[in-house]
Amino acid sequence: MASNKIIKKIFLALSVVGPGLFLIGYNIGTGSVTTMAKTGAEHGMGLFWALVLSCIFTYILMVAYGKVTLVSGNTALFNFKKEFRWGWLLSLYIIIALIIGELLALIGVMGIVADLVQEGIKLAFNGFELQTFWIILFFTSILYLFLWFGRYQMFEKILTVLVILMGLSFLLVFIMVKPSMGALLEGMIPSVPNTPGAYMLIAAIAGTTCSAAVFIMRSTVVAEKGWGVKDIKKEKRDAFVSASMMLFLSGVIMAVGAGTLHVMGLKLDNTVDMIQLFEPIGGKFSAFLLIIGITGAGLSTVFPIVLIAPWLIADYTGKPRNIHSKQSRVLIVVALLFTFGTVFMEEKPPILMVFSQAFQAFILPAVAIPIYILMNRESVMHEYKAGVKMNIGILAVILFSLITSWFAMMEFIY
Repeated sequence: MASNKIIKKIFLALSVVGPGLFLIGYNIGTGSVTTMAKTGAEHGMGLFWALVLSCIFTYILMVAYGKVTLVSGNTALFNFKKEFRWGWLLSLYIIIALIIGELLALIGVMGIVADLVQEGIKLAFNGFELQTFWIILFFTSILYLFLWFGRYQMFEKILTVLVILMGLSFLLVFIMVKPSMGALLEGMIPSVPNTPGAYMLIAAIAGTTCSAAVFIMRSTVVAEKGWGVKDIKKEKRDAFVSASMMLFLSGVIMAVGAGTLHVMGLKLDNTVDMIQLFEPIGGKFSAFLLIIGITGAGLSTVFPIVLIAPWLIADYTGKPRNIHSKQSRVLIVVALLFTFGTVFMEEKPPILMVFSQAFQAFILPAVAIPIYILMNRESVMHEYKAGVKMNIGILAVILFSLITSWFAMMEFIY
C-alpha cells in the first residue's frame, strides 16, 4: 500500500510538469546524447560552461514563450504573423528552417538507433546481422501506429517513461565513473579549445539545448495543455524543472563521455563507439543497457520531430492542432520516410547528428529577438510586460545566439 502511494505521488508530480517533460523528451534525445558524449570524449568537461549557459538561456526563453502564449491566447508563430508587419515572412522562415533542421536530425537519430540495435542483435544472436533498413521499418511502423491511434496525453506518458529510462541508464554509469569535481568547476570557466571542430561543438551544444524548436514547440504544448493566465506561476515552475533536468542529464552524459571515451582516446565518430560509454559496467549487459537507453532517447525525440510540421502549420494558421487530420497524417508519413536517410548516405550518423544540432544555432536569433519585442508590447502583454530582469535575460540570450551562430558559420565556411 505504501509503495502504491509513493508511485501515485511520483506520477502526480510528473503530470504537473507535463509540457516540460515533453520538451525534455524532445531535447534530451539522441542528438543531445551524441553531442554531449562527443564533447566529453574530445574535450573532457572543458566545454561544460557552454552547456550551463545554454540551459540558463533555455529557461529564460521557455518562460517568455510560455507567458506570451498564456497572456495572448495565441501560439508563437500566429503571434509573429499577427503582431509584426513582415511577421508572415519571419514565421515562414522559422517554419522552413526548423523543418529542414529537424529532418536532418531525424536522419541522424534513426541512423544511430538502427546501428546500435543492429549491434545489439549481433551480440544477442552470435553475430547475426539484420540490415538497418528492416530495423528502421520496424520502429517507424510502431511509431506511426501510436501516432495514428493515439492522443497527446498518451505521447506524454510514453515520453516520460523513455526519458526516465534513458536518464537512469546514464546516471548509473556517472556514479561508477565518479567524475572529478575539480574538472567540473574548471569547465565552468569559459574558454574555446584551439582544436579543429571546437566551434562546431559549442554551436551544437547551443543548438541541441537552447534550440529554437524547443521554444516554438513550448508555445504549442502549453496551449495543448489548456493552461491560461492563472497558470503563469505553474508555467514558470514547469520551465525551471525542464531546464534543470536538461542541465543535469546533459551534464551527466558529458561527464560519462569524459570519464570513458576521453580516457580511452576515442572521439565518437562511429555509432558503435557509443557502447564504450557504458564500459565501466562491463560485459554484454553494459552494451544492452546503453542500446536500450539510446533507443528510448531516440524514439522520444522522433515523436516531437514528426509532429513539428503539422504543429507549426497549425500554429501559423491559427487552426486547431489535429494530428489525425488528413494533412497531418500525410506530413507525418513524409517525415517518417526521412528516417531511412542513412540507408542511402555514406555520412556516419554521429557526424550528421552533430552537424544538424549546429545548424539549429542559426535559427536561435530569429526566435530570441521577436519574443523580446512581444514581451515588451503592452497591446499583447498588458500588465504582464517583461520586467528589468527578464529584459536583461532575453538580451543576454540574443547576444549568446549571435555568438554561437557565428561559431557555427565559421565551422561551415572553414
